Amino acid sequence: MTDENKSETEVETTDFQEEFEELQNELEAKNEEIENLQKDLENAKAETQEYVSLSQRLQADFENFKKINEKQNKEIVKFANEKVIKDFLDCYEDFTRALETEDNENLREGVELIYNKFGDVLQKEGVEEIPAKGEKFDLNKHEALMVQESDDVENGYIIDELMKGYMYKDKVLKYSKVIVCKK
Repeated sequence: MTDENKSETEVETTDFQEEFEELQNELEAKNEEIENLQKDLENAKAETQEYVSLSQRLQADFENFKKINEKQNKEIVKFANEKVIKDFLDCYEDFTRALETEDNENLREGVELIYNKFGDVLQKEGVEEIPAKGEKFDLNKHEALMVQESDDVENGYIIDELMKGYMYKDKVLKYSKVIVCKK
C-alpha cells in the first residue's frame, strides 16, 4: 500500500470511527430516552391503578350511602304519622270516657270537647276548612253537586254547602260539595 492509499484508508477509518462514535452516542441517548419513557409508563400505570382503586372505593361508599339513605327514608315514612296518631289517641280516649257517661248533658259536653280537640289537632297539622257558603264557586276548591236559581245569591256563588272541604297546607284534601246559583 502506498502512502496515498494508506492516508485514504486512515481518513476513511477515521470517518467510520467518528460516524460509529456518533451512532453509539445517539444509541446511548435513545436508550436513556427509552428508559425514561419506561419509567414514565410505569408511573402512569401505578397512578392509573390508584385512580381505579379510588373509584372502586368511592362507588362502594356511594352504594352503602344509598342503602343507608333508603333504610332511613323507609323508617321516616313508616313512622311519619306517629305524632298525629298520638294526638288522635287522646281524642279516642276522650270518646271512650264520654260514652261511659249516663247523663246526656255530660255526653254532649264531652263530645263537644272531643270535637274541639280534633279541630285543634287538624289545625296544628296544617288542615283548614275550605270556606264555601256565600263564596264564589272555585273549581279548584269546590265540587258542584247541584245548580239552583236563587234571588238572594249572585250568579256563580255558592248557595249552600252539603259537605265540608279541607285543605292540607296548599293542597286540597277533600273538595267542598256545594249547591251553586245559576241564573
